[in-house]
Amino acid sequence: MKPKILIVDDEPDICRALEFLLKREGLGVASVNSGEEAVARLEKESFDVVLTDLKMGKVDGMAVLEKAKEASADTSVIMMTAFASIESAVEAMRKGAVDYIVKPFLNEEIKLTINKVIERKKLINENIALKHQVSQRMAGRDFIANSDSMIKIVRTLEKVIPTRSNILLLGESGTGKGLVAELIHSNSPRRDKPFISINCSAIPEGLLESELFGYKKGAFTGAQSDKPGLIPLSDLGTLFLDEIGDMPVNLQAKLLKVLETGEVYPLGDTKPKLVDVRIISATNIDIEGRIKEGRFREDLYWRLNVIEIRIPALRERKDDIEMLVRHFIGKFSEDHKKKVVGVDRQTLSVLIDYSWPGNVRELSNVIERAVVFAEGEYISLENLPDRLQNSGKNYQASTLKTYIGDYEKKLLLKMYETHNKSKEQTATALGIDLATLYRKFRKYGIEE
Repeated sequence: MKPKILIVDDEPDICRALEFLLKREGLGVASVNSGEEAVARLEKESFDVVLTDLKMGKVDGMAVLEKAKEASADTSVIMMTAFASIESAVEAMRKGAVDYIVKPFLNEEIKLTINKVIERKKLINENIALKHQVSQRMAGRDFIANSDSMIKIVRTLEKVIPTRSNILLLGESGTGKGLVAELIHSNSPRRDKPFISINCSAIPEGLLESELFGYKKGAFTGAQSDKPGLIPLSDLGTLFLDEIGDMPVNLQAKLLKVLETGEVYPLGDTKPKLVDVRIISATNIDIEGRIKEGRFREDLYWRLNVIEIRIPALRERKDDIEMLVRHFIGKFSEDHKKKVVGVDRQTLSVLIDYSWPGNVRELSNVIERAVVFAEGEYISLENLPDRLQNSGKNYQASTLKTYIGDYEKKLLLKMYETHNKSKEQTATALGIDLATLYRKFRKYGIEE
């Protein structure tokens, strides 16, 4: 099915010219001559792209943008504007427009912009379809895989999940290693058996041994009854050892023996318990560095690291951020009984550009806070913590300058090509002197 385009402009000649041009590109095109007509059309019919003038009558391009987004979040809106109102066009982009074109424009510029938007929509739809396939296969809560790096992890998981091999998860704190461990267990043949998790760095050394291995009554002062350890309790299931790099060396030897023999000796007991347990371990430290320092046993490392999976930091998988934001908005809106449905374009750009030192855990925290403070249906910049608001203010100033600079460079190049690379003709067509043209060429690195 050919993509459908709606052209909105109060100048009939422009509508007719654009309709003729885009139909020749094989697109389905309709046009209207006012914002009122556009709004009425959008109520009855869906379009892939809306190409609308910004300055019209009572119902302007901003109103058309709002109606298009209200009718369908999948509709892409491109603004047409005079050079003097670029700032308004940039504001429209923050509210959801995908691009803008400055009048007067070249036919090639229109075709290039429309085709770029259509290709982008096609890629987004392919990603959504892939994400749906991933979620169906993996059935994991909060698991978002849209970036290439996360899709690669999904494909690795599909191969290792059905096995009983031990897995070592590496990655910074907050990247979701615990979530991946749960995902592995819940999709494995052991899904109906126990999944037990313990943080090796959160429990004092003296208690960690008894927690893992258990003890017999009278094994030490205060042992009033038998206590089963977490390893025996995980029998036939999965044991997740978080922060394994912080496990004391003496306990590492006991864990190694369990992995080698399948036998667990509770404290004070001379009879072993046989166990069949899959170990998933995780760490955010340089565990190979600890081996060199003598703080981690190399033989245990190779027992745990049959399959190694490295979870990328959020700043390395920015293609996942928009989907994660939408997911957390839905989750926390339901939790807090608030009608928050999305995030405005400027705020989303700030969220994507932020470095996220706390990774997915920090993003979850920020979105929950934003949902709590949101006064309307959309999260805005003022709902974010100060550290993100400050970066957003800097981003806003630089974004307008970048947009204008990008357009000026694009216009210079097009006019230069149109006039057969004659600087004199290009300067005349742009209404500037030759010296100014040379300065702008140097500014944008255009070959002279």
